[in-house]
Amino acid sequence: MQKPLILITNDDGIRAKGLRALIEIAKPIGRVLVVAPEEGHSGESHAITTQTPLRLRQLQEPDGGDEVIMYACNGTPVDCVKLGMTHLLDEQPDLVLSGINHGSNASINVVYSGTMAAAQEASLSGTPAIGFSLLDYSPDADFSSVQAIGGDLISKALKFGLGNEICLNVNVPALPLQEIKGVKFCRQANGTWEEGYDQRADPYGGKYFWLSGRYSNNEPDATDTDEWALSNGYVSVVPVQPDMTSYKELERLKREWQ
Repeated sequence: MQKPLILITNDDGIRAKGLRALIEIAKPIGRVLVVAPEEGHSGESHAITTQTPLRLRQLQEPDGGDEVIMYACNGTPVDCVKLGMTHLLDEQPDLVLSGINHGSNASINVVYSGTMAAAQEASLSGTPAIGFSLLDYSPDADFSSVQAIGGDLISKALKFGLGNEICLNVNVPALPLQEIKGVKFCRQANGTWEEGYDQRADPYGGKYFWLSGRYSNNEPDATDTDEWALSNGYVSVVPVQPDMTSYKELERLKREWQ
C-alpha cells in the first residue's frame, strides 16, 4: 500500500527549527509535501493574500529523498495550504500538519494563531488536520518531546480520522520528555490578553507603537482546560471547529428579541 500523503506548513517560516522537527516526525509515516511561508507570519490568523501575486520556490533537499518535497511561498500559512491543496496536489492529502509552533497556542491564542488557521483551513475541506505548538518561544527550542509524542497522535488521526471540519490544537509543555505526565483531551480555557502599546520615538521624532501584553487565565481553578493541563505537565489536545455560533445566546435572542 502507498503511504498516506501529508501536507505540512507553519507560521514561523520555512527556516524555523520547529518545521524541520515536524518533517522528521512525518517522514517515517507518509509521503510529505511541505509548503511553508518564506518569512514568519505569527499572529496573522486566517489572513489570505489578495493584493499581491503569490509565488512558490521549490527547495532542494538532498537528505529528504523521494519522501519530502518542499516549497517556500511568499504568502501566509493559509495561502500555503490553499496552494498546496489546489495547485500542487492532484489528490486530497490524508492529513495536514501545521507547526511545530515556537510558543503557546492554547486558550485564546488559537484566535490569533497562523499555525492553527492553517489547520482550520484544511479542516474546512474535510481533511483531518493537527496544529502542534511547543511552549518555548526560543528559535533554538528543543522539540524532542514533541517528536516523541507527535508520531502517535499523527498515526491515530490517520487511523481513526476526525469529525467533519474538526482539527486538533496540540500544545506541549516545555519540559523534558520524562517529566511530561501524559496527554489530556480537554477544552479551550477562557483567557484574555491585557494589552497595551508602548509609545516610542524614531530618530526623526516621529511616534511609533509596539504591542505589549500579559495573558490572564480567567478560570485558573478549572481542571478540564488546556491551560490547566499544560500547567500540570500534560500535553493538551483540544478539538477545534470553525462554527463560532453561540447556540445558548442564539436561543436567548430568539426568545427575548423576537
